[in-house]
This record gives sequence, structure tokens and C-alpha cells, in this order.
Amino acid sequence: MNNKDILQIAMAQSAEDIGCKVEDFTKTENVICTYNKGEKARLYIKPGVIGNFVSYGSNVVASVQDDIRDITEEYLKRFEFYHLFESPNMNWLSEKLSPLGYGVCFMAEYYLPDKDNFYDKGIVRPLVSEYELRVLEQKDFAELYLPEWGNALCEERKELDVLGAGAYKDGKLVGLAGCSADCDDMWQIGVDVLPECRRGGIASALTSKLASEIFARGKVPFYCSAWSNIRSVRNAVKCGFIPAWVEMTIKPLSFINELNEEEKVQV
Repeated sequence: MNNKDILQIAMAQSAEDIGCKVEDFTKTENVICTYNKGEKARLYIKPGVIGNFVSYGSNVVASVQDDIRDITEEYLKRFEFYHLFESPNMNWLSEKLSPLGYGVCFMAEYYLPDKDNFYDKGIVRPLVSEYELRVLEQKDFAELYLPEWGNALCEERKELDVLGAGAYKDGKLVGLAGCSADCDDMWQIGVDVLPECRRGGIASALTSKLASEIFARGKVPFYCSAWSNIRSVRNAVKCGFIPAWVEMTIKPLSFINELNEEEKVQV
């Protein structure tokens, strides 16, 4: 499996997620299609998606419901494709969508492993001697669904958490990377380190180790981060991952407001 294979697998999955053709992502012109979540879409994609804008760097594929197609066409004509994900322009889109009860919701950047960099530079990093690294399986996660491991594991989808790597100090778990089997060919990595143990290379060691274990099982590891989460982005890059695609999702305003209320309660 080389970098070209990895990218093709990711594009095929994105096409399944939103209902477009794989070749749409490599065109130089933007593409609009009707949103249609496929049977093999990523399992965590919930109902209620009004539209999803996806770019692998050549264009934007906008997969949308019919009722926002005209707005989407106007939006794609107004700006260069790489400006479609910038705040001033997204504000224009949200204002147009608001009367219909919709708005811009999620934005994320996704990373794929650079296979040449991953192996040629010895990305798999051993932990310093004070830590022990263990490969964990699903049976080992039962007692680990705790707030401090909320990025590595997902209690709502326990059945998808299939593999992990833990860092231990004096028998105590201080860092955890976990991956979820989100789709047939790709497993997503998340990682957490206890605050008092950060900046010691634990996250990169765990992420690298888990990515290698995923490759060994014939799957493609992938990584997701908010563009503003610098700490997470640095970890991805340090471990041999590179930016591969971005997404911007349109959801009902009721859903967005509900998310904001949940955040308020947590604060």
C-alpha cells in the first residue's frame, strides 16, 4: 500500500459518505451533487446532514439537499474553492441559509499518513524509559470510558473502538491512543495524555505506534483535527501524517443551537 493507494481509499470513502463519484475530487472545476449517504458511509455520520462541502485540494465537491442547491451554486461561483472555507465567506453562506433554518456547523481537517515519511524517517518512536507502552484491544477498554480519555475512546460507539496503545508510568495509564473502525478500510485515531504528562513525547509515540498497528492489520489510519487545535495538528505532522482533505457540514439551526446549549452546560 503506497501513498497513491491510501489517497484513493480515502477518496472512495468520501464519495461513499456524501454520494458523489470518486473522480469528482480530482476535477479542476467545482462539483455539485445531491447528498446521499451511502450504505458504507462512516458509521458516526448521523442523520440530518443538509450538505457537506469536501475538498482534496483541487476543487470543492458540494453534496447538498435540493432546497439549498441554488444557494450552493451561487456560493461556489462567488469565491475560489479554497476561500469557501474562510469565515467571512462562510458568514455569507450562513446568512443565506438561515431563513431556511440551516447553518454552517462542523469544520474539520483530515490527515493521512505519508508512507514514505512514516517509514523512512523511523516515525515509530519508543517512549522514554520511565514509561511502558502496551498495545490494547477492545477487551481492555471496559474500564477506560472516562472523561480523560474522551478523544481516544467514544462511549457512544464502544463497539467501534477496536485497538489502542497505552503509556503507563508505575502501572498507571498516563496516555492513551485509540482507533475506531469507522468504515471498512479506514480507522480513525484519537489520543489523550494526562495534563501533567504532556510535552514529553507521549502523544507522538502512541499515535505512531497505533498507526503502525493499524497498517499491520491492512487498514488505513487517519486523523482528524480542528484547524485551530495546534497541539493536535503538530502531533499529526510529527507522526508522519499530512493534510489530505477538509470538510464543512451544513446542519439544521436547531441542531446547532442544541450543541451550543450542551457546551454551555459543560462550561
